[in-house]
Amino acid sequence: MIPLRRALCLVVRPSIPVLVWLALSPAAALAVDKGDFHPTRETYICPNVATLGVDCFLDAVEHLYTMCRNVKSIEIIEFGYEAAEEGVNGAKSDSCADKHKLSMAKPLQAALRESGKNRVGADAIKGLHSLWLQSLAELKWQRPETDQEYRDRVAKPYDVFRERASLVRTTLAANAPAAKPPATRANRANRAASAGATAKHGPN
Repeated sequence: MIPLRRALCLVVRPSIPVLVWLALSPAAALAVDKGDFHPTRETYICPNVATLGVDCFLDAVEHLYTMCRNVKSIEIIEFGYEAAEEGVNGAKSDSCADKHKLSMAKPLQAALRESGKNRVGADAIKGLHSLWLQSLAELKWQRPETDQEYRDRVAKPYDVFRERASLVRTTLAANAPAAKPPATRANRANRAASAGATAKHGPN
């Protein structure tokens, strides 16, 4: 069993009971399961973004990882590193990961839809999602890690998440389709004249 004072350092944010409830409670899950899901602070899928899309997905990556990391930290505080993976001692963190894999489905699909035909941006989104899944799986303690080594390892994904989020935004902006010029009266007249000339003389 690790000292309580050191174990508490594993928890990266305050109000752990609230986060655990949000990660595991049926009420929190119900908001995600509804077909008319729209992100709000109550759902805590992407709490800093009001609508589904790329920004919601990027917000959810870091936020949902933190929620499950906090649940795993509580298990470690309660059972110690080795025993936290024995029997059903890790059931809550496993449930958190499974639940939020489902929670992430709609933000991911909305982000891919927003990327449109931007294949590079879509690939960057899918790559970040794969990294997020891997990071959730790696929240488990790995022998023979020390307390400090474990805490350092599970904190590293945040930097990678932010780098990948920046890459997603950059690729989407760089490969965005060119905007069509506004339809002005002069533009419409020119198009009409061009169409009339083509009809009269035939294509070149």
